[in-house]
Amino acid sequence: MQAAIVTSLDDDKAENIVTLDLAGKAMFCDRMVIATGLADRQISAMAQHLKEKLAEIGLKRVQIEGAGGSDWVLIDAGDIVVHLFKADARETYALEKMWGSDLDEAG
Repeated sequence: MQAAIVTSLDDDKAENIVTLDLAGKAMFCDRMVIATGLADRQISAMAQHLKEKLAEIGLKRVQIEGAGGSDWVLIDAGDIVVHLFKADARETYALEKMWGSDLDEAG
């Protein structure tokens, strides 16, 4: 599933795609994928295409939050949560810092 997500985002020209392994660190997912889009329309399209790709591989219950034109769209695909940001919002929320390797050092 992770490969399908990354491929879909790459096909839609997402920038700076990062995958974080959260197994054992978070209760809500095992992995997180973070990517940047340039505009609301691109981010919304990436979310919709991703939902379609996941349905093709058998994942029907995908929740999307914020797809109506936002700086941040969240796609809950069960074991993997995907965050699509505009560049400014991605920098503001800094999820890579919050959930990245620094998490290991803080424990």
